Formats: sequence, C-alpha cells, structure tokens
Amino acid sequence: MVRIQPLKKFGQNYLSDKNILRKIADEISPLPGDNLLEIGPGTGSLTELMYGKSKIFTAVEIDTRVIEDLKQRFPGINIILGDFLKIELPPLIGSGNEKLRIVGNIPYNITSPVIFRIIRYSGLITDAVLLVQHEVAQRMSASKGSKDYSILSVLLKYFAEVKYCFKVSPNVFYPRPKVSSALVHIFIKKDFTESDAVFIKTVKAAFGNRRKTLKNSLGNSIFADINFHDSGVDLNKRAEQLDLDDFIKLSDYVRSVSGSS
Repeated sequence: MVRIQPLKKFGQNYLSDKNILRKIADEISPLPGDNLLEIGPGTGSLTELMYGKSKIFTAVEIDTRVIEDLKQRFPGINIILGDFLKIELPPLIGSGNEKLRIVGNIPYNITSPVIFRIIRYSGLITDAVLLVQHEVAQRMSASKGSKDYSILSVLLKYFAEVKYCFKVSPNVFYPRPKVSSALVHIFIKKDFTESDAVFIKTVKAAFGNRRKTLKNSLGNSIFADINFHDSGVDLNKRAEQLDLDDFIKLSDYVRSVSGSS
C-alpha cells in the first residue's frame, strides 16, 4: 500500500520493528477459538501476524485512509470504522459466548480512557495486551508505597492481574515519540458490576489530594458528608500507603452508611 503519514490528531505512532511486533503477537498468542479485537490496526503490521489464527477477529480503526486496504489484505476480518471508546462491545461477543481478547498499540492520549473502558466491560473480556507509554505501564503495575502507585494501580489490582512484559524504545516507531513505551498484559479476574462504581469513586476520592491524609482527601471529596472514623482504615495515612483491602473496606463503608448497592 502507499505509505501512510501518521496523523497527530489520532496520536498515531506506527510500529514497524518486526522483532517487537512478533514479541507482541507471541504475548497474546492467538488460538483458533479466540475472539480477537485489535484497537487501531493502522497499516496492519501487527494484524498480519495474527491474521488467520483465531475464530473471530475484529479490528476497530478510526482512520478512514486505511480501511479499504485492510479489507483487501485481510478478508474475513470484521473491520469497524470507528472509535473504540464509542463502539458497542456486547455485540462483538461470539455466538458461542467467546469473550474478547484485546490487543493494540494505544495512542498515549487515550490510554487511561481505554483502560477504564476495559474495566467497565471486564465481564466481556478475557485479557488485553497493550503497548502503552512506559510511565503508564509502571503505574499500572505499581505496588503500594511507590511513587507510581495511583488510581490506575488500585483499580487494575481490583479487577485484574497485570504483567509488565518489556520496555520498547522510541526508535522503533514512526514518528519517533519523545518517551519510551512498554507492553503490558492485563488478565481480567473480576467482572464489573454496578456496585463497583462505588469502589471506583472511593479510590478516586482517596487519591484526590495525593499528598494529604485520607481524612483530608475524603473530606474534600464527594464523600465529604461521611464520617469515616469507623471504617476500619487509618485516616492518618495517605492513599499511596493503602493496600487493596483498605480501599475495599472504605468502599464497603460508603455503601453501608449511604445505602448504596
């Protein structure tokens, strides 16, 4: 195909290094019964390494310039012109109830929304292999007490297991980004339910004023009217000092005093 110039408005950085592409494909390791969903196939460099290896393959691409070429090169793939953040995911589940396996080189500017959407639809997803900014990958897999421990760290610990796979140099992208990337593998372990919305709000509130104690952070949040004294969590700690069980205690307490399900 004609060389496509990456567009800044889509946050496109094309990956062309065949060794890295093979390592990504090997990490997801498609099986015949899989239901693959690739986010942003672009010019199809990763797509061609997975093509023909799974029962169902959907590719979601926002760039109209590459759609026809993808359809011609990969007959049988369900090519959707659209934004992953806006398309309906339930219709993509296979007739045999095959959950989605997601893979993609994610634009830096939409990484968090993509991950939050994966969490929101975790009941439809088995796992996700994503190439993201290295700094974000560190936050995704961070442990309590570290500088990278964040909202993202806690939410992913609650819903999934995160494997940090490997770091990727800026030199293997076109155009060359200013920062390094990393591959992460998210293994879903919990389906999202409506009651989990309280947990997510609680974690966000706790990290609302990162350098302040929980008492101050929660007091300045949407939960300002709740007295957390009897929550069983030390309110003199900061959010980054709490483990997953502490956040679960806080959210359970919110439910108990507010009547939330």
